[in-house]
Amino acid sequence: MKSEQMLGVPSSRLLVWWTAIRPRTLSMAATPVLLGSALAWADGAAPLWPVFVVTLLCALLIQIGTNLHNDVADFERGADRPDRIGPLRVTAAGWATPQSVRRAAALSFGLALLLGLLLVWQGGWPILAIGICSLIAGWAYSGGPYPISHSALGELFVLVFFGLLAVAGSHWLQSESTTLAPWLGGAVVGLPAAAVLLVNNYRDHEADLRQGRLTLATRLGDAGAARAYAVMVLLPFGLVLALAWAGHTGAMLAWLAIPYALKLLPQLRRQASGAQLNQLLGATAKLGLLLGLLLSVGVFL
Repeated sequence: MKSEQMLGVPSSRLLVWWTAIRPRTLSMAATPVLLGSALAWADGAAPLWPVFVVTLLCALLIQIGTNLHNDVADFERGADRPDRIGPLRVTAAGWATPQSVRRAAALSFGLALLLGLLLVWQGGWPILAIGICSLIAGWAYSGGPYPISHSALGELFVLVFFGLLAVAGSHWLQSESTTLAPWLGGAVVGLPAAAVLLVNNYRDHEADLRQGRLTLATRLGDAGAARAYAVMVLLPFGLVLALAWAGHTGAMLAWLAIPYALKLLPQLRRQASGAQLNQLLGATAKLGLLLGLLLSVGVFL
């Protein structure tokens, strides 16, 4: 099943930009903020709601900026071809000009930077370091001579920035302290987020090989990618046990997601169609959201 790259431009500009920001990916930015804050509150920190809202907005803006920059950068590199089987990209589809998408990406990053200054005032130099690294990484994911998205480091990038640093940074902003818990929690939600990228690259592995993109999926091959996917989906439940052992016994609520996770494992197979792998991509993102929500509720209550 091919993407909808050849559709005409919709009359609604709102639909164009809603498609461009890839709303299905935004939960991967929001969930770590919720989990990091919940862990801080569970440890006795008083909720700082304005800080929570600004943190959430910054995370979403960086994710949106990354998505928009990826959209236009892949088009300009010739990576988004007409035979692409993934979700529609607005630049390649002709729904928006490269210049407008690039401006929208810059606007998102710029707004994230401005709001981030408020967070730096609250959290000091650790938040400054995380913020600068996040903005640079958001650009470097698709930009520069050696984009992260074209290498085998993409999944590690996601684990670090959509898991470890996002949860630990949100925890710090609420408590100005750090423990083992936010780093464990960051891995719990970061691994499914990395699995989303693995499915994406597994689906596109033939096109990636033609274009010289040596992603983790292309390097591992079919069997290796399936094993890596299983690790990214199942390891979080072992880390939940570690969180419970570290004192957050309510974290065990996240084990309710195990049946859903097990149902996903056999779906990553080469004979799967592009449409089936797109569905698995969405389902894997839902697993990360489910884990994050259950974990947040469990540790907080």
